[in-house]
Amino acid sequence: MSKNREFYWRRLHSLLGIIPVGLFLMVHLVVNHFATRGADAFNNASNFMESLPFLLIMEIFIIYLPLLFHAFYGIYIAFTAKNNPKNFGTLRNYLFILQRFTGIFLVVFIAWHVFETKIQTAIAGDEVNFDMMANILSNPWMFGFYIVGIVAATFHLANGIWSFLVSWGFTQSPKSQQIVTYVTLVIFLALSVVGVQALLAFR
Repeated sequence: MSKNREFYWRRLHSLLGIIPVGLFLMVHLVVNHFATRGADAFNNASNFMESLPFLLIMEIFIIYLPLLFHAFYGIYIAFTAKNNPKNFGTLRNYLFILQRFTGIFLVVFIAWHVFETKIQTAIAGDEVNFDMMANILSNPWMFGFYIVGIVAATFHLANGIWSFLVSWGFTQSPKSQQIVTYVTLVIFLALSVVGVQALLAFR
């Protein structure tokens, strides 16, 4: 792969990780958070999302295709990246490595989540509702798996925002990068709380 082509592929990978994949993650977490208000509130929010016009087209072109590209090109980046924490033992270097590990884990987690909540329900003709999620999360191992998945996703997005702003030239000075580090930490913590609260509500 030529350097120029790889440069543009990486920019596209970074952009799709924020828009639309990152935005979808935030919307998904907010919808799930309605579970903290009870089963009816979650079911109403879920039904509203399912009733959106042209839902299948939006899912394919706004969610699945960008997500697939981001995931598979991300795996390529993860296995070709040169990590050197012994010589560059900075926080940012460790976050760089963690970004790659969470990305690989999320490929597995998201594939399983889509299989459970989309493919299985479509085959069985079941409805995605509060009871279905409560049944999934009643298994302690699955609950732990989802906890790790949520935290990995929120970290990956928050740290990805930092990388996006740097790679696209929005934050070049050390001061601006430090400020964005604090901002993305707040984003990570806030989204993690929203996601974990929803999981606890289902139990």
